[in-house]
Amino acid sequence: MMAKTLIAYFSRADENYFAGAMRYVKVGNTEIVCNIIDELIPADSFKIEMEHPYSPVYMTCIDEAKKDLRAKARPALVSMPDSIDDYDTVVLAYPNYWGTMPMAVFTFLEAFDFSGKTILPLCTNEGSGMGGSERDIKRTCPGADVKNGLPITGSKAANCKGSVQRWLSANGLL
Repeated sequence: MMAKTLIAYFSRADENYFAGAMRYVKVGNTEIVCNIIDELIPADSFKIEMEHPYSPVYMTCIDEAKKDLRAKARPALVSMPDSIDDYDTVVLAYPNYWGTMPMAVFTFLEAFDFSGKTILPLCTNEGSGMGGSERDIKRTCPGADVKNGLPITGSKAANCKGSVQRWLSANGLL
């Protein structure tokens, strides 16, 4: 049987920050990258969605995200996979919120045991790279093999296929 891969991602549409300017988008940058991954490898996808999403207004959203980070909040999610037992590898994709993952991603990670699983972190950002997210994943998922993450500039998400292919290939998924 082939190793099974799950693409678990948090993505935000609405008003986003692109290289110095605000723009409304229908599909978030992280979801754009995950759609590219989905075309390249056989995988199941799960979108991490908050029961009470942040504001569509960018500046309000980042204030709400900062408040949740400071409170170490674990926002309730719309749904959760029944199990991740069938997956060997999890591609975990998220935007960089205040130097780490959105708190909703922590809600997802803390719901499961990732022991023996491989986690490939992917972080969309506008210059802040992976932040401390790789360290935070290692701390949140003891027993998981957390690989080097792939930072993607969000405003260039639609053109990241080459770097995504190299990263998937380097991690044995392509």
